[in-house]
Amino acid sequence: MKNSVIKIYVVIISITLFSCSTQPEPIRYGEDSCHFCEMTIVSQAHAAQAVSSKGKQFKYDAIECMMNDIINNQTEMAVKLVANFASPGEMLDAENAGYIINDSINSPMGANLAAIEMKNNQDLYTWEELKSQFKGENTVTVNNQ
Repeated sequence: MKNSVIKIYVVIISITLFSCSTQPEPIRYGEDSCHFCEMTIVSQAHAAQAVSSKGKQFKYDAIECMMNDIINNQTEMAVKLVANFASPGEMLDAENAGYIINDSINSPMGANLAAIEMKNNQDLYTWEELKSQFKGENTVTVNNQ
């Protein structure tokens, strides 16, 4: 009897601890749908994901979907990840990545947006600059090189 009660407590405690985890779940490309636009997530070069401070998972087919969702809903996200355009399938911390807006980049929602690893001396948007662009606080300048 005591062992059964102990097992029940262990299960309840485990469920409680893991249900609030902010660990991102892997995106299942070709299966998961975008939380914002509901399109199927297929591009490993443009996907994004976030986890709320309460552990809710949000997956997106494009960085612009995540940005618009965060701005529109003002949800506090503990984790924000974006696909590394230079290495599809690899995710980068959204706040430490650099962002490119260029007509040659065909992102799923048409913002011509991609993320890459931020390195010194690169002319890239930061997360906060990108957020300002999406809020309409600045005009987006597209580099046509």
